[in-house]
Amino acid sequence: MAVGKEIVTWFKGEWHQGSAPIIGAADHAAWLGSQVFDGARQFEGVRPDLDLHAARIVRSAHVMGMHPPVDAETIQALMEEGCKKFAPDKALYLRPMMWSCESTPGIIDALADSTGFAICIEALDMPEPGPFSLTVSPFCRPRPDMALTEAKAGSLYANNARIMADARARGFSNALSLDINGHVAETASTNVFMVRDGVVFTPVPNGMFLNGITRQRVIALLRADGVEVVETSLTLADFDSAQEIFVTGNIAKVMPVSRYEDRDFGAPDLGQRARSLYWDYALSGT
Repeated sequence: MAVGKEIVTWFKGEWHQGSAPIIGAADHAAWLGSQVFDGARQFEGVRPDLDLHAARIVRSAHVMGMHPPVDAETIQALMEEGCKKFAPDKALYLRPMMWSCESTPGIIDALADSTGFAICIEALDMPEPGPFSLTVSPFCRPRPDMALTEAKAGSLYANNARIMADARARGFSNALSLDINGHVAETASTNVFMVRDGVVFTPVPNGMFLNGITRQRVIALLRADGVEVVETSLTLADFDSAQEIFVTGNIAKVMPVSRYEDRDFGAPDLGQRARSLYWDYALSGT
């Protein structure tokens, strides 16, 4: 799947123009979903936390039972090299991927040493704050004993996709999803924050959603700026009483929510503050 029109792909030791084919029909990943990926960003000439994204895909591969064929430092260097194939100010989405190629004699599980690796870099504009609405999804997140929730695994995203598709079919941009204990986990594609009486609240990581890199960065930036941030178990009742909601993720980094169910929010305060703090951090190069 291509989300941009300008694309370069690194595979088997060289860069290719466009969306190069990388997975064979008989590869384990093609029919049993053993694939992990990560997503990073370039915007305004900077690539914040690229080292953390490179390290995370290596961890995801280990969780999936793979032996990564490259280390995090190599992945980071290759992503930086690939970005130079675009204009310096081009907004990019950087996606390293690993997948299993061969099966064991039992077929279902993969051979750990048969891991493929590629990087896809696509031109993709940064979304600007604007109309962004949330509903509540009827679909829940799995527990760690039900799925490999520690990994950023492609196989988990079928559930995310139906959460998103259902939300859009009902006229919303995205949806809150719950864990199986009835607590808010995240949206289909982002971590989520809510504001009440000047305090920022966000679901505490419990193994049923990824503790996002941008999420962690925004928490640290807000706290350093004197904002109280509380990580705790949150219910829909908490979000029903929220004075403000914003989300974090790799595509837009920080996005204020303009509408939750049938309730419109006014001008974002702490959501915009979080976005400004993140941009200041990213552009500072620290």
